[in-house]
Amino acid sequence: MAPLIYILFICIVIPLVMLMFLLNARSRLVVGFMMIGMFFCLFASEVNGILVNTGLFDMGYVTTNLTPAVEELLKALPVLFFAFAISDDRRMLLSISMAVGIGFAILENAYIMVSNIDTVSISWAIVRGIGAGLMHGVCTMGIGLGASFVRKKRMLFVPGIAGLLILAEIYHGCYNLLVQSQYRYTGILLPVVTYLTILILLKRADSPKSTKETLINSVFP
Repeated sequence: MAPLIYILFICIVIPLVMLMFLLNARSRLVVGFMMIGMFFCLFASEVNGILVNTGLFDMGYVTTNLTPAVEELLKALPVLFFAFAISDDRRMLLSISMAVGIGFAILENAYIMVSNIDTVSISWAIVRGIGAGLMHGVCTMGIGLGASFVRKKRMLFVPGIAGLLILAEIYHGCYNLLVQSQYRYTGILLPVVTYLTILILLKRADSPKSTKETLINSVFP
């Protein structure tokens, strides 16, 4: 029998592929990157399985140190490819990077749920959907946002990308560490607060300029 995660991947991706034929170009791109996120979740599960099966590390070390590095590196690949080969448009990068993270989280949550079907509950689903879903999305959004800045700055390219990856890995590791400790709900709130902060900043960036700024721009275009 095929591994369960492969069965889930096929069941989720096939309907999404059929949906893409009805979408416009921008929506198709977002859904496509969501499926790419699911594919890299599949890839990450194999890599994480190899690390666990070596017997060199205990599960706590793997989940707080190794899996964050593996997963954030894999999730970053399609985002960095888009940023450097297709477009560095900040809005588009935020959309596709969030899609990669959410796609990754969907398959991961589905696999964990089915693997522990006797113990999961509605409250588990809500907490897991909000916590892990936003955590994966926020980490990948950070990569996309940072890539839009360093793409055109040659001196910052290598240290910039390295810094973005390290930051995402640390954030992911802190989340995993918190949700496995007595501070579980602090860990769940971490990506929620980060996500809401990003939304507020984006809303402020999109708000109309003040009357004074508008007047100045009309006189001195």
